[in-house]
Amino acid sequence: MLAFVLVSGSLWILLELSSTLMEKMQAQEMISGLRIPEMDDISQFFLSLPTSTLVGIGALTAVLTYWLATRPRPIKPPCSLQHQSEEHEGGGRRSMMGDRTKLLTHYHDDATTMYEVFQRGLRISGDGPCLGSRLPNQPYKWISYKEVMARAEHLGSGLLHQGCKPNPNQFIGVFAQNRPEWIISELACYTYSMVVVPLYDTLGPDAIRFIINTADISTVICDKVEKAQVLLENVERKETPGLKRIILMDAFDSALEERGRSCNIHVQAIQEALGRDHHRKPIPPAPDDLSIVCFTSGTTGNPKGVMLSHGNVIADFAGFLKVTDVITWDNFTKWPDFAKYDCLISFLPLAHMFERLIEAVVYCHGGRIGFYQGDIRLLPDDMKALRPTIFPVVPRLLNRMYDKIFSQANSQWKRWLLNFAAKRKGAEVSCGVIRNDSIWDKIFFSRIQNSLGGRLRMIITGAAPTSPSVLGFLRAALGCQVYEAYGQTECTAGCTYTTPGDWTTGHVGAPLPCNLIKLVDVPEKNYFASKGEGEVCVKGPNVFKGYLKDPERTAETLDPDGWLHTGDIGKWLPNGTLKIIDRKKHIFKLAQGEYISPEKIENIYIRSEPVAQLYVHGDSLQSCLVGIVVPDPEVMPEWAKKKGILGTYKDLCKNTELKKAIIDDLVRLGKASGLHSFEQVKNIYIHSEMFSIENGLLTPTLKAKRPELKEYFKDKIEQLYSSISM
Repeated sequence: MLAFVLVSGSLWILLELSSTLMEKMQAQEMISGLRIPEMDDISQFFLSLPTSTLVGIGALTAVLTYWLATRPRPIKPPCSLQHQSEEHEGGGRRSMMGDRTKLLTHYHDDATTMYEVFQRGLRISGDGPCLGSRLPNQPYKWISYKEVMARAEHLGSGLLHQGCKPNPNQFIGVFAQNRPEWIISELACYTYSMVVVPLYDTLGPDAIRFIINTADISTVICDKVEKAQVLLENVERKETPGLKRIILMDAFDSALEERGRSCNIHVQAIQEALGRDHHRKPIPPAPDDLSIVCFTSGTTGNPKGVMLSHGNVIADFAGFLKVTDVITWDNFTKWPDFAKYDCLISFLPLAHMFERLIEAVVYCHGGRIGFYQGDIRLLPDDMKALRPTIFPVVPRLLNRMYDKIFSQANSQWKRWLLNFAAKRKGAEVSCGVIRNDSIWDKIFFSRIQNSLGGRLRMIITGAAPTSPSVLGFLRAALGCQVYEAYGQTECTAGCTYTTPGDWTTGHVGAPLPCNLIKLVDVPEKNYFASKGEGEVCVKGPNVFKGYLKDPERTAETLDPDGWLHTGDIGKWLPNGTLKIIDRKKHIFKLAQGEYISPEKIENIYIRSEPVAQLYVHGDSLQSCLVGIVVPDPEVMPEWAKKKGILGTYKDLCKNTELKKAIIDDLVRLGKASGLHSFEQVKNIYIHSEMFSIENGLLTPTLKAKRPELKEYFKDKIEQLYSSISM
């Protein structure tokens, strides 16, 4: 409405002014053509105008002045967006930012290890708030930087007093959800040169046993009694003979302590282990010392222990900062030392390097980290209470946000308005203007922004591909910078990142200044580096040292020249950015000899509006593909209704008419993306339950466990093929 008033008013003023000017011009046509007007003439002209016209001119001038004054400056990219990377003489491509003669190893001279990173944050913050948590319906309560450091020293001193060694050969397990004690435990290890080994909440008992034994872990710090009981069961079965000590964050009863004592395990509260009475002076690590062994979940076999030094983590950390430093801070100059006021919501598992790297960036600059309550359903409430400025996410969450927004626009007219507003706002974004106070924000998007706390300025997404349509819409709707990163644990977290100012979609950005990227031939899939396509390989100080006690798999991944082979297929775009187009792994042949990459097909099909998850299956005994589809329970009923198909979610999942409609939509998307006919599914089974970590069909990083999916749906897959034969 406000936009309509402004536009209408401006048009009226222009028409009124034009009419008056025409009258004056006709009356003085001959004279005005003979000489240049003097200032007195101009003054006389304006004095002769009607009062209503003068008021209109003044109003229009005021509106234009306000618009120009309040419109933020476009973000100035740190390099040319048409030339975001360049060929490197040693092979591969490198970032256009930083010292072009060498790769970036650190950003701050006083932060070359993870211990120094926190010390820097302590100095900068002036002992400000550091870690926050909350109870239901309560505000966040904060622990200061100084208190976090003191508790870390007490915990670390207690570990040393009980026999742990202050060196990089001492591995400490951390088995907990995100909470302040996780960071305190991590910092305790860094303070005394010990190594953190995260244990995923949902790895399962087999993998946990494998990690404890492989890493020779004698001490595990865990959050809940239930996890301590899992650890004790392993000891009682004599499956983890090296475990000696369990330290609990939550309260526990004497029965658990007695159970531990019966199998020679010391069960103790974290408060008892703080070591106030046996304080030891910090023994900080060196950059080359091991900092963490992060076991990747893996879709097959035992997890692999990725060994990362302090230098690895700091290099990746530095690459992220170098790309975002000027852009991140210069657009928020209302307060001095703006970074100190940054606040991050921590809900992605801290066992993943992506989350831990972004958190380290925040506390290196004196910012705050607020932890969610541990229940993803309460995340919106936590966001409103915390009002974060930085929000690390995975694409799955962005997809759900997008679907939720459009599910509320429950008519064709509302959807048209929403898309129209997003396109108008998107036009600003494409020009580099990022803001949340435009007329489109006030009318359409402020409610969405306020549901996330109303202060977001940066969203970082990684871990999987993000739909271009989702990314483009949310960049407009959320009124903040949305970056996409690509990488894996073996290169610490990221190796490419969106260049600030480049808000185009369909790529994962340019190489970080800490690493090189090259593409190598994959002839069996017809990808050749000479055509700008091939397997993505990474080299630099952020690349891992190898897999713990696994030289064979290390040699498969890390070649003699130090290049990390990711298994992903990439393509260089003309502007120097990288696009991920396929996977080298999970390739199989159909009966007729055609190679199939199911993940490539899944990444296309997942754009289907009613589809939340899917699994594409085929093998060498069959000549076609079939699929398992899980519809989105919030989106699918409305989508079906538009096609005249009604029913509950469960009923719709059994509806043959809906099944045909979904197949048609998948095939439509496949054709639009250039899939061959043999790459299209010929039949699908609609499953009503989501693939999840709990049912064993997803890894803790939310990737499909293909062997488990194949086994789980074995009978359904056979039925799908038999129905095709019939």
